[in-house]
Amino acid sequence: MSLSLRRKLTVLPLALLPLAGLTACSSENATTECSVNACTVTFERGVNASATILGVKAELVDVQGQNVTMKIGGQTVTVPVGQGEQAEGMDISVQSVTKDQVVVKISNNPG
Repeated sequence: MSLSLRRKLTVLPLALLPLAGLTACSSENATTECSVNACTVTFERGVNASATILGVKAELVDVQGQNVTMKIGGQTVTVPVGQGEQAEGMDISVQSVTKDQVVVKISNNPG
């Protein structure tokens, strides 16, 4: 196999990686906006809302004032608005809470 062909075959999977990250989400009563290593999820309140992003299922469990309780994978975590927590190897930060929706950013934790 020529050196040029080997280089092209090595680069191709890396070039397609960002596309895989963009298409690897699904949701129910939520919308997602994803990049390679992070997703912003807007959950609807008052219904069962969940999204599978970055290979992990994230569910909105409860909102009490400015505290949002979520289930990330198999772990339940409560995150105050404007702050962050970690669960299942992910960084979770709550960006906003309104009477209709909760906006959360979930990203891979490289450490």
